[in-house]
Amino acid sequence: MVRPRKNCRVNVDPRVDFFKPRGIPLSQLKHVALEMNELEALRLADFVGLSHQEAGTQMRVSRPTFGRILGRARQKVADALVHGKAIQIRKALYSIEGTIQ
Repeated sequence: MVRPRKNCRVNVDPRVDFFKPRGIPLSQLKHVALEMNELEALRLADFVGLSHQEAGTQMRVSRPTFGRILGRARQKVADALVHGKAIQIRKALYSIEGTIQ
Protein backbone atom coordinates (compact mmCIF):
# COMPACT_ATOMS: atom_id res chain seq x y z
CA MET A 1 0.00 0.00 0.00
CA VAL A 2 1.28 3.46 -0.91
CA ARG A 3 1.72 6.02 1.84
CA PRO A 4 -0.58 9.04 1.63
CA ARG A 5 0.99 12.25 0.34
CA LYS A 6 2.23 14.64 2.98
CA ASN A 7 1.06 18.25 2.76
CA CYS A 8 3.92 20.60 1.90
CA ARG A 9 4.20 24.14 3.16
CA VAL A 10 4.42 26.64 0.30
CA ASN A 11 5.37 30.30 0.81
CA VAL A 12 5.00 31.53 -2.75
CA ASP A 13 1.83 32.77 -4.40
CA PRO A 14 2.64 33.56 -8.03
CA ARG A 15 0.76 36.40 -9.71
CA VAL A 16 0.76 34.60 -13.03
CA ASP A 17 -0.08 31.04 -13.98
CA PHE A 18 1.62 30.75 -17.41
CA PHE A 19 5.01 31.60 -18.86
CA LYS A 20 5.52 31.15 -22.58
CA PRO A 21 7.97 31.84 -25.37
CA ARG A 22 7.54 35.27 -26.91
CA GLY A 23 5.81 35.65 -30.25
CA ILE A 24 3.87 32.38 -30.25
CA PRO A 25 0.20 32.29 -29.20
CA LEU A 26 -0.43 30.12 -26.14
CA SER A 27 -3.02 28.12 -28.08
CA GLN A 28 -0.24 26.90 -30.43
CA LEU A 29 2.12 25.76 -27.67
CA LYS A 30 2.48 22.54 -25.75
CA HIS A 31 2.99 23.12 -22.06
CA VAL A 32 4.41 21.49 -18.95
CA ALA A 33 2.58 21.76 -15.63
CA LEU A 34 4.63 22.92 -12.64
CA GLU A 35 3.01 22.13 -9.30
CA MET A 36 3.10 24.70 -6.49
CA ASN A 37 5.39 22.52 -4.37
CA GLU A 38 7.80 22.25 -7.32
CA LEU A 39 7.80 26.04 -7.75
CA GLU A 40 8.49 26.44 -4.03
CA ALA A 41 11.38 23.97 -4.25
CA LEU A 42 12.89 25.94 -7.13
CA ARG A 43 12.46 29.18 -5.19
CA LEU A 44 14.10 27.85 -2.02
CA ALA A 45 17.00 26.04 -3.69
CA ASP A 46 17.82 28.20 -6.71
CA PHE A 47 16.58 31.67 -5.78
CA VAL A 48 17.01 31.80 -2.01
CA GLY A 49 20.00 29.41 -2.06
CA LEU A 50 19.03 27.13 0.83
CA SER A 51 20.50 23.66 1.26
CA HIS A 52 18.22 20.70 0.64
CA GLN A 53 18.03 20.10 4.40
CA GLU A 54 17.06 23.71 5.19
CA ALA A 55 14.56 23.88 2.34
CA GLY A 56 13.02 20.54 3.26
CA THR A 57 12.55 21.77 6.82
CA GLN A 58 10.81 24.93 5.56
CA MET A 59 8.52 22.88 3.33
CA ARG A 60 7.94 20.33 6.12
CA VAL A 61 9.25 17.41 4.07
CA SER A 62 12.36 15.26 4.39
CA ARG A 63 15.60 16.12 2.62
CA PRO A 64 15.23 13.21 0.15
CA THR A 65 11.63 14.20 -0.62
CA PHE A 66 12.73 17.78 -1.20
CA GLY A 67 15.41 16.52 -3.60
CA ARG A 68 12.85 14.53 -5.59
CA ILE A 69 10.47 17.51 -5.79
CA LEU A 70 13.32 19.78 -6.92
CA GLY A 71 14.47 17.23 -9.50
CA ARG A 72 10.99 17.04 -11.04
CA ALA A 73 10.74 20.83 -11.12
CA ARG A 74 14.13 21.27 -12.80
CA GLN A 75 13.33 18.58 -15.36
CA LYS A 76 10.04 20.28 -16.28
CA VAL A 77 11.62 23.72 -16.60
CA ALA A 78 14.48 22.31 -18.70
CA ASP A 79 11.97 20.53 -20.96
CA ALA A 80 10.09 23.80 -21.48
CA LEU A 81 13.25 25.77 -22.26
CA VAL A 82 14.78 23.18 -24.58
CA HIS A 83 11.59 22.38 -26.48
CA GLY A 84 9.97 25.84 -26.50
CA LYS A 85 7.00 24.88 -24.33
CA ALA A 86 4.90 27.07 -22.06
CA ILE A 87 5.09 26.55 -18.29
CA GLN A 88 1.75 26.34 -16.50
CA ILE A 89 1.82 26.90 -12.74
CA ARG A 90 -0.88 24.72 -11.29
CA LYS A 91 -2.39 26.45 -8.32
CA ALA A 92 -3.97 23.89 -6.04
CA LEU A 93 -4.88 23.49 -2.40
CA TYR A 94 -1.63 24.29 -0.64
CA SER A 95 -0.96 25.98 2.65
CA ILE A 96 0.50 29.39 1.72
CA GLU A 97 1.91 31.14 4.79
CA GLY A 98 -0.62 29.48 7.06
CA THR A 99 -3.70 29.88 4.84
CA ILE A 100 -5.29 27.42 2.45
CA GLN A 101 -5.35 28.72 -1.14
